[in-house]
Amino acid sequence: MDKLIIEGGHPLKGEVNISGAKNSAVAILPAAILAGETCTIKNLPDIKDVSNIIDILIQLGARVEREGHDKLIVNSNNIDTYKVDFELSKKLRASYYFIGALLGRFKKAEVPFPGGCDIGVRPIDQHIKGFEALGAKITIEHGIIRAEADKLVGASIFLDVVSVGATINIMLAACMAKGTTTIENAAKEPYIVDTANFLNALGANIKGAGTDEIKIKGVERLGGCEHAIIPDQMEAGTYMIAAAASKGNVLVKNIIPTHLDSISAKMKEMGVEIIENGDSLRVIANGRPKAANIKTMPYPGFPTDLQQPMSVLLSVADGTAIINESIYDGRFKHVDELKKMGAKINVEGRIAVIEGVPKLSGAPVCATDLRAGAAMVVAGLSAEGETIISNLAHIERGYERLERKLLELGAKIKRVSEED
Repeated sequence: MDKLIIEGGHPLKGEVNISGAKNSAVAILPAAILAGETCTIKNLPDIKDVSNIIDILIQLGARVEREGHDKLIVNSNNIDTYKVDFELSKKLRASYYFIGALLGRFKKAEVPFPGGCDIGVRPIDQHIKGFEALGAKITIEHGIIRAEADKLVGASIFLDVVSVGATINIMLAACMAKGTTTIENAAKEPYIVDTANFLNALGANIKGAGTDEIKIKGVERLGGCEHAIIPDQMEAGTYMIAAAASKGNVLVKNIIPTHLDSISAKMKEMGVEIIENGDSLRVIANGRPKAANIKTMPYPGFPTDLQQPMSVLLSVADGTAIINESIYDGRFKHVDELKKMGAKINVEGRIAVIEGVPKLSGAPVCATDLRAGAAMVVAGLSAEGETIISNLAHIERGYERLERKLLELGAKIKRVSEED
C-alpha cells in the first residue's frame, strides 16, 4: 500500500491545468453503449473510476482504444451481453449508469448493486421509479438489479429528491423510448448538461438540461459522435482551496468559472482574493482566512463534494464556522483525521461546528473516502511538519496525476510504498 508524505508550510505557486470531469466521464462512457457505433471522447480524466468503467465496457464486448492519456475511441457495435460483472461493478458507484444504458439499447440489464465511497445512505429508489415509469420491470435478487421491458414508453416522472444519478439514468433509458419523457425536479449539475450534450450529439432529442424540467423526445436510433468532456469543477475547487490553505498564489486553468461560482463566492467571503479571466481564475491568499458558514446544496449551491476540503480551510480560519451537510449523512468521517492534526471540530448529526486554530500539525492520517482524501492532502499542505496519508486508492478514483500537479506548484510531496 502506497502512502503520500507531505511536508507542509510551502505555499502553492504557479499554474495548474484541470482535467476532465469525473462525474461526466463516468456517465458518458456508459452512454456510448446507446450509440451502437464509434464514439470519440476527448478530455477524459486518467483516473481509477474511468479505468473501471472502461473495464466494464470491454467486459460487455465493446472495442476500446486509447489515444494518448485523455482520448478514448469506443465502438459499442459488438456488445453481446447485458450483464455487468459483479467484481467490476462493486468497484465504483457509477456502475449504475449501465442499467439505463443497457435498458435503453437492449430493453434488458443485469447490474450488481454499485460500490463507491461510504459517505452515507445513497439509495437508488429514484432510478428504479424512473425505469418503472418508462415500462420496465425491476427485480432485485442476490444483490443484482434486473431491468426488463418489452418496450419503453415515455412518461412524466417527478423525482422525490434532486438526484444527479437518477436524472442521468432516466435520460439514458428514455432516449429511444416511444414518445416523450419529462423529468421534473431534475438535477441541474453541469454533468447533466454535459451528458445531455453528448446524447444529443448521438442524435437524441433532449431539451431543458440544466433546468429542473428536462424533456426527452424518443428517437428511433442513435449514432456515433465526437465529444469533449467539460473540466472537473471538483478538482478545480480542490486546488482553489489548497492554494488558499497553503497561503499561496495559483492560477487554475482550463475551467468554466460559472461552475465554480458558489466556491468563489464563499472564498471571497473568507477574504481570499479570486480573479477571474476567461477560462481560468487566480487564487491569492491574503493572510489568515475569516470563518464563514456553509450549507451544502444541489447545484448551483455549495457542492457536498467540496465540503470536506473546505472544512480544512475553515479549521485554520479566524473565528467559528458552522457546516450544514444537507446531502449525505456520512460525510464527516474525515473529522477524526483532522482532529489528529489539531483541528477543533464538534459534529452532531449533519452539523459540524469548527473553531479555527492558528495552524494544523502534521500527523499520520487516512483517506476514508475520495473527497476526504483530498481534504487530507489540503491539510497536509497547510500543516506544520510532516503528514503521512494512507489509503490512497480513494484519492486515485477522482484526481488525475495529483502528486505531479502539486509538485509543479512547489509542494513538498512524495509517494512511498510500504517497502521503501
